[in-house]
Amino acid sequence: MSQDKIYAIIDYEDAYVQPLLLSALQSRLPQGVLVLINDPSELPSPTSKLLQWRQYESIDFENLMVNPETSLANSYVIRKALIRKHYLSSTISHWLSKNPDSVLANHVKSSVEFEVDYAEFLDDALVEAWELKASWERNEALELGELGREWWILKPGMSERGQGIRLFSSEEELTEIFEEWDPPSDDEEDDEDDPAHSGDEANGKSFPPQTRINVEDDEEQGNGVMTSQLRHFIAQPYIDPPLLLPNPHPSANRKFHIRTYVLAVGALQIYVYKPMLALFAGQPYTAPGAAPASSSNHQTDEPEPSPNTNLAAHLTNTCLQTGEREGSVHAFWSLPSTLPGLPTPWRETIFTQIQQTTAEIFLAAARSMSIHFQTLPNAFEIFGLDFMVDAAGKTWLLEVNAFPDFAQTGDKLSGVVEGLMEAVVDVAVAGFYGVDGEKKEVDGEKLVKVLDVDLGRR
Repeated sequence: MSQDKIYAIIDYEDAYVQPLLLSALQSRLPQGVLVLINDPSELPSPTSKLLQWRQYESIDFENLMVNPETSLANSYVIRKALIRKHYLSSTISHWLSKNPDSVLANHVKSSVEFEVDYAEFLDDALVEAWELKASWERNEALELGELGREWWILKPGMSERGQGIRLFSSEEELTEIFEEWDPPSDDEEDDEDDPAHSGDEANGKSFPPQTRINVEDDEEQGNGVMTSQLRHFIAQPYIDPPLLLPNPHPSANRKFHIRTYVLAVGALQIYVYKPMLALFAGQPYTAPGAAPASSSNHQTDEPEPSPNTNLAAHLTNTCLQTGEREGSVHAFWSLPSTLPGLPTPWRETIFTQIQQTTAEIFLAAARSMSIHFQTLPNAFEIFGLDFMVDAAGKTWLLEVNAFPDFAQTGDKLSGVVEGLMEAVVDVAVAGFYGVDGEKKEVDGEKLVKVLDVDLGRR
């Protein structure tokens, strides 16, 4: 069967990703099929096959919607149910209310959602935050670094790249965080819709300036927060103790999370990419509120340490690390095959948990929050899911990221991203256009299908 031309706009606006995309398309599609163009106006006809692989804001969604048989893009239009932390929390809550035996009950920490603009309104925002208040009461009898004290992690609902994350264990600590964030004036406009770069529809509205709060303090730690990201928040129980690798591993005693790349295709198939990454914090782990080891054995008049003064030991997002990231990124399957206290094979057990949780979270979004996760038969998307592993070997879903930062992978492991792009071309691009008259076989060793559900969208 002769192949029709596939006209493609490939402009990822990322120097790390762009050459990998082009290489994957040129190597996996038959020679002569791919024709690169810069704009849909260059198509020979409105019904010509068009592939758009671009940043969200640049995608011509009108062309995508008008030509469902020939137009394909690398993003869904609406997927807030997954990629916004407060929406994700609602997605999970709604799903568990109807499916209490879901695997999500054991692999996602329950969240407390609230909205607040200024510190003075925090009390009103937490009127129904019973879980937080009960935790604070239990903590009253415990010192800051004492074993058994319950800690929470605060995340702005619309932040990304680890921005604005804080730890707290009391109402006073939470209040101090919001007082730190209070803007210098009251005349800045606010809007509770997602900013244009949020990855969902902007509806033609203008958004507030992207102004940093307390630039000095946050720039130094690399975890600043934008004013337009403030208002929606979630608080989750902090996972402690996390799984740590023992010596002599080069990243021993440093907290890490697993970055898993997930491919969503059409309406709806979900694939998990088996080559995963382990992203490590920049400093050795210490429990929240614990004093540095050098000062733990003598009395001091120094104030008790705040967990937010050493976030580098707690935050595993390598975007926050400045300078060299030596030892911060490893291939997950290169980690030791055996670990003290965990059954063997622990890595395979972790991967099984990740597959199950991934399938369930996408099913939950598609079934219970379909307004905020609208799949299209002529779209695909790569998501980055982050999982934490606790000391007992249980995985916990942290968040779902659209347009993940592939550059975190680094040059040494660029083959992980290269292999992912090739697999996506095989499944999502060649499959959609019926290259060679049939879908290419999926490499089940790398791209594992975990969900295949018909949502009735054609």
